[in-house]
Amino acid sequence: MRFIIFFSIILGIHFLVNFYIYKRGLQGLEAMPQLIPYLRGVMLFLVLAYPVGRFLEKAWYSPVSSFIHWSGAFWFAGMLYFVLLIFTIDIIRWSNIALNFLPEKLGDSYLQVKLITTYVVTGIVVVTVVIGHINAWTPKIVKQTIKINKPGNERKSVKIVAASDIHLGTIIGPRKTGKLVKTINSLKPDIILFAGDVVDEDVKPVIKQNLGKNLLELKAPLGVYASTGNHEYIGGADNAVNYLESHDIKILRDESVLIDSCFYIIGREDREKTAFTNLPRKTVQELVENIDNSKPLILLDHQPYNLELAQQAGIDFQISGHTHHGQLWPFGYITSKLFEVSRGYKQKGNSHFYVSTGFGTWGPPVRLGNRPEILEFTLEFE
Repeated sequence: MRFIIFFSIILGIHFLVNFYIYKRGLQGLEAMPQLIPYLRGVMLFLVLAYPVGRFLEKAWYSPVSSFIHWSGAFWFAGMLYFVLLIFTIDIIRWSNIALNFLPEKLGDSYLQVKLITTYVVTGIVVVTVVIGHINAWTPKIVKQTIKINKPGNERKSVKIVAASDIHLGTIIGPRKTGKLVKTINSLKPDIILFAGDVVDEDVKPVIKQNLGKNLLELKAPLGVYASTGNHEYIGGADNAVNYLESHDIKILRDESVLIDSCFYIIGREDREKTAFTNLPRKTVQELVENIDNSKPLILLDHQPYNLELAQQAGIDFQISGHTHHGQLWPFGYITSKLFEVSRGYKQKGNSHFYVSTGFGTWGPPVRLGNRPEILEFTLEFE
């Protein structure tokens, strides 16, 4: 019920925003009414594309469903920047009514001015989305050395290569998955960690595209581990976990594993577990109760809420994701208000935290205001 209510609200907002764009588009094309039927057809397709594409690929995954899904995904980004630009123009127009600061001669060719403005706005949005798409396909490698105030037995350090929010599926397909695997392997990690949202909801597109074939090529002597994210739960966590584990990625679900007799990897269930299963997840304190706290403790917790709880439980290093740092400007300002750390590194006492912007994208295959990333951490033990 919570899921249905949430998506009903989202769809309601989606249709209202598109109606606003459509009405302004009609006004902008008054000088060329012959274009209005094309506007209606294109808007109808784009408004329905994402929900229809997602529904179709569950029942009939095909090039047709993929095309519709991709079209709707790109439109999410286009929709945002059309609204921002149109609303800015409306503010200017409303302000001019009160202050009358625009040249009076504009009124003589008002329809033509609106048409030119429509073309300019459309051009800006198209260029913005294209740049954002290129950026989303160009991950950076973040390298950081972190000193842990605990001994690692025989091991003085460990190289972790990590990523979060990969979102394997229709948008993050074979080409980008292959790029992820190739880049990770090139860094020669001791261990590979994924901090949730490895799969983008439905696992069917992952299976259809055989993305597990790429995952099997990951190489790390100490193994590949992951935690669940909210998107695994949206699509059915057990199906996603079973698929990933059948392709050599061990999913830690409120459990820990001692690595090389030196340090622990702890994987915490995503906080959405309770909403989707009515079952509680363990607290961080419960996760560390029966393990040797004198050894370094590394926690994978997808959503970076309540960092102080991990600090109090003695976690040495936590890797999170989820925020995407908004993914699309200006949403990064919102995630910065919602989370103590929206992206990057922070130390609290002896605990170290890193919140990744993520490797993949959710919704539009577009990023603006931040870069996708793969993380390389060198943990140096006392």
